[in-house]
Amino acid sequence: MEPILEKFIGMYDVLRADNLSVLADVYHPDIVFIDPLHVVEGLDELTEYFQHLYVNVQSIEFDITDRYIKDNNGFVYWQMRYCHPKLNSGNEIVVDGHSKLTFLGGKVAHHRDYFDVGSLLYRQIPILGYLVKLVDKRAADA
Repeated sequence: MEPILEKFIGMYDVLRADNLSVLADVYHPDIVFIDPLHVVEGLDELTEYFQHLYVNVQSIEFDITDRYIKDNNGFVYWQMRYCHPKLNSGNEIVVDGHSKLTFLGGKVAHHRDYFDVGSLLYRQIPILGYLVKLVDKRAADA
């Protein structure tokens, strides 16, 4: 397996609010990070993004379910488990997703995450979650 992909996966095993410096070991200075809610450009902005992300998260874990390398791209399939005091009454939330990575100079230069935003966030907010689940049910019954 490509060393940078292993380094990327290992980084997420140890990444926490108090050790964001590990991002520089894996990500290119001109990193472009995209997920369904954000577009982040540059290592400094990515560090701020993770700093904000981890400020209220009580726990977060990634279980890597599969990984592939093809040319200069990596593909990582994962399950994220996290707890946030303002979501799902502070109980664990589980989200499946995957990341497409592009490598440049032994680092990740482009990182795009794919996941269901409803599972991650919208269904976890009390009133909004009820409405999203109602829409889901009606769509299933249609």
